[in-house]
Amino acid sequence: MSDVLELAGVSIVRGGKTLLNSIDWQVRDGERWVVMGPNGAGKTTLLQVAGARLHPTSGVAGILDEVMGAVDVFELRPRIGLASASLAAQIPDHETVLNVVVTASYGVTGRWREQYERLDERRAFRLLDTWGMSTFLNRPFASLSEGERKRVQIARALMADPELLLLDEPAAGLDLAGREDLIMRLTVLARDEDAPAMVLVTHHLEEVPPGFTHAMLLREGGIVASGPIEGVLTEENLSAAFDFPLSVSRTNGRFSAVARSAA
Repeated sequence: MSDVLELAGVSIVRGGKTLLNSIDWQVRDGERWVVMGPNGAGKTTLLQVAGARLHPTSGVAGILDEVMGAVDVFELRPRIGLASASLAAQIPDHETVLNVVVTASYGVTGRWREQYERLDERRAFRLLDTWGMSTFLNRPFASLSEGERKRVQIARALMADPELLLLDEPAAGLDLAGREDLIMRLTVLARDEDAPAMVLVTHHLEEVPPGFTHAMLLREGGIVASGPIEGVLTEENLSAAFDFPLSVSRTNGRFSAVARSAA
């Protein structure tokens, strides 16, 4: 397997504050990573680097055989699928669901005068159908529920057939049914051998879909643990990352955590 993402000594410093501290990390083709940690741990910052949207203050970020600082990021970014709250905020409220997805072909978030081929529209429809949104084609994006928006965003992220898929808290704000529906669909995607390498950021252990192979735990911008998921999402590592005693269990491929009993 080849490296899709390789960070070597990557640090991010903003306003005198270190957001990421000397991160070494490799993501290989076919791997599915989950990145966890408390608020302010650096998870979203890490995803911005991986998505070629933030240059390291120091260190080297290799993305899809290119090096940040020595590549035109506007040529690199279309090879990376990204679903995040910040990107969703750029989508015009009136944009239809079909246009939200199909415009990813041009790397834009609002349809203007671009001409799209029928092949593009067919692919957008198939992706929306896969994510349960094919009956919403002409609905304005702003009229959708939070769960519906999340599924449209993931369909959009897959539109350009990316080599790397980045999902920033895809289950945030969803109710129980919406979360479980999304996790079910992400599990199918994770188990698809033709799917791109994936990195999913979450705060919650219960949101880790079965089929994910690796995990990284962050705290205060540094790595607590990183590697195959079974060896990382342990009571010891999670308790250290969140600075709280946790009891961790796994049932049918799903992780969960509760406060460790004092007894």
